[in-house]
Amino acid sequence: MSHVFPRHTKAQLPTAVGGDGVYLIDADGKRYLDCGDAAVSCLGHSDAAVVQAVQDQVAKIAFAHTGFMTSEPAEALADLLIAHAPGDLDRVYFVSGGSEATESAIKLARQYFVETGQPQRHHVIARKQSYHGNTIGALSAGGNEWRRAQFGPLLVEMSHIAPCYEYTGKVEGESSYDYGQRVANELEAEILRLGEESVMAFMAEPVVGATLGAVPAVEGYFKRIREICDQYGVLLILDEVMCGMGRTGTLFACEQDGIAPDILCIAKGLGAGYQPIGAMLCTDKIYAAIENGSGFFQHGHTYLGHPVATAAALAVVTALTTRDLPARAGVMGEKLQSALEAAFGQHPHIGDIRGRGLFRGVEIVEDRDTKVPFDPALGLAGKIKKAAFGEGLICYPMAGTRDGKHGDHILLAPPFIIEDAQIDELVEKLSRAITQVLPAA
Repeated sequence: MSHVFPRHTKAQLPTAVGGDGVYLIDADGKRYLDCGDAAVSCLGHSDAAVVQAVQDQVAKIAFAHTGFMTSEPAEALADLLIAHAPGDLDRVYFVSGGSEATESAIKLARQYFVETGQPQRHHVIARKQSYHGNTIGALSAGGNEWRRAQFGPLLVEMSHIAPCYEYTGKVEGESSYDYGQRVANELEAEILRLGEESVMAFMAEPVVGATLGAVPAVEGYFKRIREICDQYGVLLILDEVMCGMGRTGTLFACEQDGIAPDILCIAKGLGAGYQPIGAMLCTDKIYAAIENGSGFFQHGHTYLGHPVATAAALAVVTALTTRDLPARAGVMGEKLQSALEAAFGQHPHIGDIRGRGLFRGVEIVEDRDTKVPFDPALGLAGKIKKAAFGEGLICYPMAGTRDGKHGDHILLAPPFIIEDAQIDELVEKLSRAITQVLPAA
């Protein structure tokens, strides 16, 4: 009997004992094509340079508390990230994961306004059908109703406007651009409703991850969001925990939208699974407000800037940038999109195939013409996940795509090192799983 507290108490899970490139291997020797580990394993499971970096750092110094010392890998990693970061991002605050990064961002935004003499600014605006993490602040900002529901009484009050979800949001006769401007302008309306002097931040994912299933914004949406934030003095926080670090075809996802945030959050692909790590990046202006004010960011955790974690991430980001892997993710992502469209483009129950780079979503519908989703009582997402796993494919199906209850999609996020033959393998295994679960017509 196991004494591990698992995510699902009724599940009987195989034991992972090895990794080989894009594959995970269980104790029985079965190999699983890993395309759904929450967009973490961007380099696959056996990158020799990252493994060596971890071993070397453990031998040198494993831990030094950041209240007393910095470390060489943390300093080098911060330099490398800022060298490639968009806009005026200038400082890096290392944490242990995505929820810590977004929680840190919310706290930093609040302290920035306290330090600059605007303590009345406290409202955060985010989007429906988003996800920003599982800590209380991050969960409050997120718009995933299923994840929020049982914790509602504990959550901080935050506003949520419509997502930029063209597949279901655009009305007949409306261009993609006009649709994007319309939903972006909901931000201005909400700022005015709350009181323009009371809003401190707007938080969004450039490409929405697990909750919507790899949904990018339409052209012009985030430029309008940036304009509104600038007009009303609101900080723009971009959550790239899942879609960043090359996943969508550029090192930082927001590069493709032609904007830069005031605060940016990364994790997952930053450590590529070799160590738990995340980071919050902020502009020099925000950092200077703390430096020239109290001088102390009133936030922190024991494992901030962990030397082994930052050494692993330094090796990961070095690999991403020197091997041009974000560009490869873009190229292979287009191949994956084409393969998905060839296999499912005419399927009676596949309504949309979307995404950027190696971050793709397949939305399941009961009727392609009306875009009506299946009855959630059918539990299709869970059934597809189980069927795909049986076929040797790890993917990320999710329910509640439309409103937290209705709708199903499959999220695919394979390692950037995936080859053409493995894309074929992915689609074949997914097709078999979908055939097992969905009705033929």
